[in-house]
Amino acid sequence: MIDNWLPALYLLASAGFILAIKWMNSPATARRGVFAGEIGMLLAVVGTLLRQEVVDYQWIMIAFFVGSAIGVPLAYMMPMTAVPQRTAFSHACGALAAALIGTAEYYRHTPHGFIMCALVLETILGFLTCTASLMAFGKLQEILPTRPMTFKGQNIFNFILFGCTALTGLLLAISPEQFWLFPVLIVLSLLSGTLLILPIGGADMPTVIALLDSYAGLSAAAMGFALDNKLLIVAGALDGASGFILSVIMCRAMNRSFANVLFGAFGQIQTKGHTEQRNVRSASPEDAASILDSARSVIVIPGYGMAVAQAQHKLRELFDALTKRDIEVRFAIHPVAGRMPGHMNVLLAEADIPYDKLFEMDDINPDFPVTDVALVIGANDVVNPAARNDKNSPIAGMPILEADKARTVMVIKRSMNPGFAGIDNDLYYQENTLMLFGDAKAFVASIVKELGATVHSASA
Repeated sequence: MIDNWLPALYLLASAGFILAIKWMNSPATARRGVFAGEIGMLLAVVGTLLRQEVVDYQWIMIAFFVGSAIGVPLAYMMPMTAVPQRTAFSHACGALAAALIGTAEYYRHTPHGFIMCALVLETILGFLTCTASLMAFGKLQEILPTRPMTFKGQNIFNFILFGCTALTGLLLAISPEQFWLFPVLIVLSLLSGTLLILPIGGADMPTVIALLDSYAGLSAAAMGFALDNKLLIVAGALDGASGFILSVIMCRAMNRSFANVLFGAFGQIQTKGHTEQRNVRSASPEDAASILDSARSVIVIPGYGMAVAQAQHKLRELFDALTKRDIEVRFAIHPVAGRMPGHMNVLLAEADIPYDKLFEMDDINPDFPVTDVALVIGANDVVNPAARNDKNSPIAGMPILEADKARTVMVIKRSMNPGFAGIDNDLYYQENTLMLFGDAKAFVASIVKELGATVHSASA
């Protein structure tokens, strides 16, 4: 009986997934989008579990409770700074599930024709995405070096390896009875995923995460064809397409191509034949508070350093202190700020920064020349004028937030170490730039304290 209602349940679930993607496109409707996605997934799971093919719920319930015991603590205990790592780990788990289902289907039924082709594609993408996501997790968590790890002839070797993987998959699709080829396919896919991430640096992790999301979605779509499950096809296609489109947007935001991201070893520390001694001007929290108190307009540019210091809540206190003085405060968000798409938006939303105060790069860049203070918190490469001025720079042509054009620039940073791109930042040496050295959370707290002292002294 349930099979008669299954198409309707799957149709409603598909509508939930589509609405979730649409509504999550805006912070104002993001909560509604999450709710729609959750309802869609609930309908999908319930409909699948009630199918006649399910004959025993024992192992399903065991898996349900084990997964819940792992997933619930991850959701509640994971700090916001670790969301990129958790996302990469989720991609690894989802892709591994698809690959293992493909493996089970192969050894159970040994299908032929189109179904076998879909199963091979599902398995390759699943295992490749699993190890690639685990490698990305390791780099994001800094278990592995965040810099590109390269060796001579690496790109050629990777192309040959992936070619062997594709050839093995083709042979299996043509002759599924060659059972010895399937373990070879698994090993080659796992190795391809590992070596895919090795030459990619931390600066490109936002794009890589979006791309791996696309791979995981395509694996799920292929699994839908292999299992004749229309909902999996729809959900996987949505995931794959949205991940790919997001990857394209990220590459455009960095003025980079997919080939350069995957094979360019971007992010190696640049060395020069001579070391140029350059002076910077530093300032104290008292100096910074005085400058901000005299400003009429402030643009805050958050980066990964803000996430590491967990300074978003102190930043909200600074926002409140300045707006009480009738100072206009806005936040400029670069598409690749942080370690995953939307990382800064999530952190600022957690601190209850109003949505209408968050501006995309193209919308706010024209306002920097008439802004009194640009406050950079933990951002490096996304505000580096070298992208605009130095044709020989590794980030040449990359669109940046033009903070250098503000009347005064203040940069909160622990040290003069370069960002993920591995290059020096010309912004730090400009005459209108003040370096505020220290932990972002502590420094912002000190500024807020000084602003409060200013109010008390003025009232006295």
